[in-house]
Amino acid sequence: MLSDTRCWMLLSALMVLDGRSGVCKEMKFPNRTPRPPSPSDFLDKLMGRTSGYDARIRPNFKGPPVNVTCNIFINSFGSITETTMDYRLNVFLRQQWNDPRLAYKEYPDDSLDLDPSMLDSIWKPDLFFANEKGANFHEVTTDNKLLRIFQNGNVLYSIRLTLILSCPMDLKNFPMDSQTCTMQLESFGYTMNDLIFMWLDNGAVQVADDLMLPQFVLKEEKGLGYCTKHYNTGKFTCIEVKFYLERQMGYYLIQMYIPSLLTVILSWVSFWINMDAAPARVGLGITTVLTMTTQSSGSRASLPKVSYVKAIDIWMAVCLLFVFAALLEYAAVNFVSRQHKEFFRLRKRRLKEQQRQRSGSVDGKGKTNNKRLSGRHRSALQRVRPVTSRRWTPTPIFADLPPGLGFYDIRRRFVDRAKRIDTVSRAVFPLSFLMFNVLYWLTYKVLWHEDMQFLL
Repeated sequence: MLSDTRCWMLLSALMVLDGRSGVCKEMKFPNRTPRPPSPSDFLDKLMGRTSGYDARIRPNFKGPPVNVTCNIFINSFGSITETTMDYRLNVFLRQQWNDPRLAYKEYPDDSLDLDPSMLDSIWKPDLFFANEKGANFHEVTTDNKLLRIFQNGNVLYSIRLTLILSCPMDLKNFPMDSQTCTMQLESFGYTMNDLIFMWLDNGAVQVADDLMLPQFVLKEEKGLGYCTKHYNTGKFTCIEVKFYLERQMGYYLIQMYIPSLLTVILSWVSFWINMDAAPARVGLGITTVLTMTTQSSGSRASLPKVSYVKAIDIWMAVCLLFVFAALLEYAAVNFVSRQHKEFFRLRKRRLKEQQRQRSGSVDGKGKTNNKRLSGRHRSALQRVRPVTSRRWTPTPIFADLPPGLGFYDIRRRFVDRAKRIDTVSRAVFPLSFLMFNVLYWLTYKVLWHEDMQFLL
């Protein structure tokens, strides 16, 4: 037999079913909420074949254009090459637009993160980089893409790219120059009647905190703007960002400016070497000239063959000129120091001419002697006399020499002149090079740099 408790429970259940108990009539069972559809069923209903969604047709077809908001995150920035005038960077490109066909209410989540393979099932903007020279996607360990759909139909599409973009450079102030490199995002097939790109209001361009460039400093301000393109096929939307880069010249200061400066100073050592040590002075001069030529060639190796003159070209040319002038200075010193030999050679020739003139002059018996001379010798003598009878005019370099000086006195005079050239060169060369340095650095590092900052 059933116990009293079980009988009472069974009786209460029957009374609830029959509606005969007032107490049990007040009892209400909670309504069960319908279960959400499975993710597969939901996606098939949202964008599958049965949904009627067509990825070939843009949102708001035949209606207002689709507004696509873009922003980029720069993961790395570098490999700025002057010879090819381009730069390389790694970015996360994010695009966001609204597609009313993807709005949903059946699923409780505010947003859905979908597999990148679902990108082929929805419409996407046809964005491309107008100044792109090379690019590649990242697929390790899977496609670096993100697709997120919100309840109101907003779509977030993010992709990781490595880009090589062209950057025309003005190298007149190299290596103290500042460059402006741009990135242009443009629609390829949709005109502005169908698609419009715009930058995100806040944080349109973000840069990684640990980003460092080997030769440049990337300035914080970015130039955001529009670059709408007009072609024969229509008017296409385009947005751009300008990166302001300032070159750090530490590398060039260590590798080019200081070595060339020391080479010029080394060429001045020749002014303190004895002028009789010709092998030492000539060897030093030729060595410094060849060294400067090598350094000048090395400075142009990593630069494009532009037609204008760069700041580094002016520096190398002037340094080469100073080194070559130091070599020519010894040539002048050597020439002046040997002029006493030329002086005595000319004086010896003059004395011989005077002796010949006296021996061929006519004395009291000149007429008889001339008669005895044959017609041939007489005509030769007549040709010589006008030459020998000329008065010897000293060369200007010998004009200030007092007459009656001996060999050693005259030699000492010319050696002193040569030494005076070395003495003057010891002061003229450094002062001239110092004046050039002041003018050079003031022009390129201060004045021109301020003008470029004003333009930026």
